[in-house]
Amino acid sequence: MLKTKLLHPEILSILGSNGHGARILIADSNFPFSTCPPPTAKKVFLNFAPGMLRVTDVLNILKDYIPIETAMVMISPDDSLQAIHSEFEEILGTGNPLKKLKRFEFYEEVKSNDTCLVIATGESKRFANILLVIGVVK
Repeated sequence: MLKTKLLHPEILSILGSNGHGARILIADSNFPFSTCPPPTAKKVFLNFAPGMLRVTDVLNILKDYIPIETAMVMISPDDSLQAIHSEFEEILGTGNPLKKLKRFEFYEEVKSNDTCLVIATGESKRFANILLVIGVVK
């Protein structure tokens, strides 16, 4: 029995077998899970129902298990502020500013062969995708 907050065996395995520079996408329910990420990325579906689990639920747990070098988000076409991005910044803290990308720039980052894990959530907020780049342990 594990004594940690993260219990998902497949996610633990993927995190343990990847290192610096690997990318993890935590995606909202609108993201094209099957067509955007590279074919080598493992997909974990936690999208049980609308609103379950949320991207912030997953991010709150993952941030304690991996060093985050960079965090990227997709901005809306009109560049308007998204409340979910403020939530991400609060969770990650001031040491991890968000890199804000337009839709197709974000998709290109996700398509990188470095994307090792895609976590599908039931998040219903728009533009609630976050791409994390694993850093080094300090």
